[in-house]
Amino acid sequence: MQEQSRYSDPEEKKLMRMHILEEMQLLHEKIRAAKVDSVVHRLMLLMKSLKVLEKKELDCHSNHTAKKSDLEAKIIHLEEKISNNCDSKSLHDDLDHCISISLEKLHLAKKDLAARLRMVLSVKQQLEDVPSQSELIQYERRFSELNMTIEEIHRQTRKYYATYNALLELKELMLKETSLLNSLNSQFQDAISDTAGRLKLIDSMEGILKGIKQKLQKVQEGIQADQRVCNTLREKYAAAAASQRHGSSLLRALQEEIARNQRLKSELRSRNAATPCEVEVIGSL
Repeated sequence: MQEQSRYSDPEEKKLMRMHILEEMQLLHEKIRAAKVDSVVHRLMLLMKSLKVLEKKELDCHSNHTAKKSDLEAKIIHLEEKISNNCDSKSLHDDLDHCISISLEKLHLAKKDLAARLRMVLSVKQQLEDVPSQSELIQYERRFSELNMTIEEIHRQTRKYYATYNALLELKELMLKETSLLNSLNSQFQDAISDTAGRLKLIDSMEGILKGIKQKLQKVQEGIQADQRVCNTLREKYAAAAASQRHGSSLLRALQEEIARNQRLKSELRSRNAATPCEVEVIGSL
C-alpha cells in the first residue's frame, strides 16, 4: 500500500503541473489575441533578464564559496607547515605569494560584483518603470477625460464658427434687402409712370425672385449636406461606442486573466516548495 502511494503521488503532481502549465499557455494565447501584449511582453523579457541575473548571482556565490573552501584548505596547509617547523623563508615566500594572489582575486571579484550589481539595479529600475495595472487604468481614464474635453471644445468652436457664418450671411441678405427697398422707394414712381418703366420693373422683380429661389436652393442643399454629415457622424459614434464597449470587455477579461495567472503562479510555487518535503516524508516511510 505504501509502494502504491509512493508512485501515485508524483504522477498526480506531474499531471497537476502539466495542467497548470497548459492553463498558463492558454492565458498567454488569450493575451496575444487581445493585442495588449506589448507591455506584457516587455515585462516578461525584463523578468527573464532578472531571473538570469539572479541565477548568475547564485553561481557567483557558489563560486565564492568554493574559493573560500580552497583558501581555508591552503590556510590549514600553511598551519601544518608551521607546526612541522618548516623553513621560515620559504614559508614567508609562500605566504606572500598566496596573499598577492588572494588580493588580486579579491579585487577582480569586487569589480565583477560591482558590475553585476549595476546590471541588477538597471533591470530592477526598468521593471519599476513599467506601469502597473492600476497606473494603466488611471492613464486610460485620464486620456479618456482629456479626449472628451478636447471634443467638447472642438464642438463648441465649430458651433461658434457656424453661428458667426450664419449671422454674417444674414447680415449680407439684410443689406441686400435694404438696398433693394431703398432702390424701389426711390425709383418706383418714375418706373410706374410709363409702360417701358413698368416692364423694366417687372423684369427686375423677376430677376430678384429668380436669385432668391437660387439662394433658397443653395441653402437647402447645404442643409442636406449637413444632414448627411450628421448621419455619418452618428454612425461613427455608434461604431466608436461599440468599439469602446468591446475594449472595456477585453480590459476586464485581461484583468481577470492576470489575477488568475498570479494565482496559478502562487499555487505552482507553493506546490514546488512542498514537493521536497513530501519526498523526504515518503522516503522516511
